[in-house]
Amino acid sequence: MKAMPDRRPAAEPLAPIRRGALRRAFRNRYLYLMSLPFIAWAFVFTYLPLWGWVMAFQKYSPKLSVWERDWVGFANFRTLFQDETFYLVMRNTLAMSFMALIAGFTIPIVFALLLNEVKNMAFKKTVQTISYLPHFVSWAVVAGIVSKMLSTDNGAVNDLLMALGILDEPVQWLAKGKYFWGIVTISDVWKETGWNAIIYLAAMAGVAPELYEAAKVDGANRLRQMWHITLPGIRPTIIILMILSIGNLINIGFEKQFLLGNNLVVDYSKVLDLYALEYGIKINRISFATAINMFNSVVAIMLLFTANGLFKRFTKESVF
Repeated sequence: MKAMPDRRPAAEPLAPIRRGALRRAFRNRYLYLMSLPFIAWAFVFTYLPLWGWVMAFQKYSPKLSVWERDWVGFANFRTLFQDETFYLVMRNTLAMSFMALIAGFTIPIVFALLLNEVKNMAFKKTVQTISYLPHFVSWAVVAGIVSKMLSTDNGAVNDLLMALGILDEPVQWLAKGKYFWGIVTISDVWKETGWNAIIYLAAMAGVAPELYEAAKVDGANRLRQMWHITLPGIRPTIIILMILSIGNLINIGFEKQFLLGNNLVVDYSKVLDLYALEYGIKINRISFATAINMFNSVVAIMLLFTANGLFKRFTKESVF
């Protein structure tokens, strides 16, 4: 009698896979141990505070525990969306965010491209060092410098424009709302361009030199080499940073707006974080402030996933 062949599906070799994973984990055990403090830091300061979001659905009282407070549902969010000031600060936040995204993203790339073409290493390192030093200066100092330069009393900007004949008299730049968004954007670009260019310079260092040599043989000038070799070489880095920047579109902070703003430009300087600070914490509306920040975080997550999905579909590049 002929034996019937065994048609049962072969068992997947899970055991070798598991043994291989355990072997790699044991081999890299010191790296995992080194990462534990950073994982703990991220958990304590990033994920653990999310428990505080329950305050957005309660009537906060510091003398009561979480379970003893009155639950108000979405009342704080209804108040938020019915407040006209909320739409004003959203306008300011989105306007300054888009201006910072466009200027603060393209200018560092252009700066890194130009700096990468410098062949004199001493000059290149000097320019790079000078350019990223403002990143380490606090916004309190930067605001003081900007205010002094824009001052009507011997301010460098007014004196220069009057000397060139562009202005007849000094302009109070920080007292006019229509200039405020531009002043904040330019100040931010000056402060962060050198620092943001570092990662692009590092990515450019990974482009194969043979590609440039081949382009020279084909007669491509330096501008063509930048366009057809350097930029495509750092394309994944640009896309990933673009996705992360879009995710942080409305998380622009409040330091520069708070320090450069005043009562004359309050309709242009107030952003979501300042709105939460003034309308929530200062008048002890903690639940309302939590609702504002929760809205901010949810929108940021939605923007991140949307940008990641679009770039993944059309460029095949994504963060996750």
